[in-house]
Amino acid sequence: MRRAFTFLSAVIALAALPLMAACLPAAAQHGGAPAAKKDGPELRKVRFGTNWVAEAEHGGFYQAVADGTYKKYGLDVEIVPGGPNINNRILLPVGKIDFFMSANSLQSFDAVEQKIPTIAVAASFQKDPQVFIAHPGTANTLDDLKNLTLFVSKEGMASYYQWLKADYGFTERSVKPYTFNAQPFLADQKSAMQGYVTSEPFAVETQGKFKPKVFLLADYGFNSYSTLIETRQDLVDKDPDLVQKFVDASAIGWYNYIYHDSKPGNDLIKKFNPEMTDALLAYSIAKMKEYGIVDSGDTLKLGIGAMTDARMHSFYDKMVRTGVVKAGLDYKKAYTLQFVNKGVGVNLRPK
Repeated sequence: MRRAFTFLSAVIALAALPLMAACLPAAAQHGGAPAAKKDGPELRKVRFGTNWVAEAEHGGFYQAVADGTYKKYGLDVEIVPGGPNINNRILLPVGKIDFFMSANSLQSFDAVEQKIPTIAVAASFQKDPQVFIAHPGTANTLDDLKNLTLFVSKEGMASYYQWLKADYGFTERSVKPYTFNAQPFLADQKSAMQGYVTSEPFAVETQGKFKPKVFLLADYGFNSYSTLIETRQDLVDKDPDLVQKFVDASAIGWYNYIYHDSKPGNDLIKKFNPEMTDALLAYSIAKMKEYGIVDSGDTLKLGIGAMTDARMHSFYDKMVRTGVVKAGLDYKKAYTLQFVNKGVGVNLRPK
């Protein structure tokens, strides 16, 4: 599970923002984005912050930079990568970035609760990639995981694990801290660990030399959107055309990345993250397609980035019932359907 910074932590960190802004690396450059020609139309400069280091799970955005899709929409997009000690989330409400890639719908609800004027405008992932990974033969059903030692992060305990407790009867008796290291899991065959379907199973296969049993929580009812595009409410109000262009171009970037030639996006990802390997990139893309992470359900008709009121209401009710979100929250302020569900890019899906 990638680190999910909340706005509460963001507010605490705002005091350090001027220093952070001054220290932003000069090469959070335009990520290879073509510069506007002096004799051509001027491109709108846009800064987009991600919540982790460059990886395939961000591939559609890097693809749209690398293959010129953003440029075709009149945008000069600079990607500002996140990381384990980088909280790009605090840069959005103060105007240092124009868009942010948030982890899941809970962060959008958190913004409403903290009265931060940001809003989700698209959901790049229809399914949250969160999984539990078990050793072969130790768990055939989700209920079987209750009999194992479970490695869960602090963020996981505060979110999806509360849902597992409420809906599936999980307890905290067998939970141990997950430190984003697979070794404790590999050493204990009677254990399971959290992860992303697009990455941690690959690490287990590589290090442990076996194929783990994978449980995608989205397929069991944890129906949060993931990898949402957030922006400021004032940008939606004052410049909806810019928001629409970024949402549309990003959707096309995702179609091109998962269904067509992903090399431009992958090359740019590796430029930003030299530790990334071709093998992991290929694995991640394959799993996004296999599990319908990006393109499934509502997107089949509405297009990548789709969101619906019914889905948001269902997830909100579920999180209130499990105690993760406070009852009475005006959750509809967390998102808008103004820029999605228009079928942009669906013609790019292979028949």
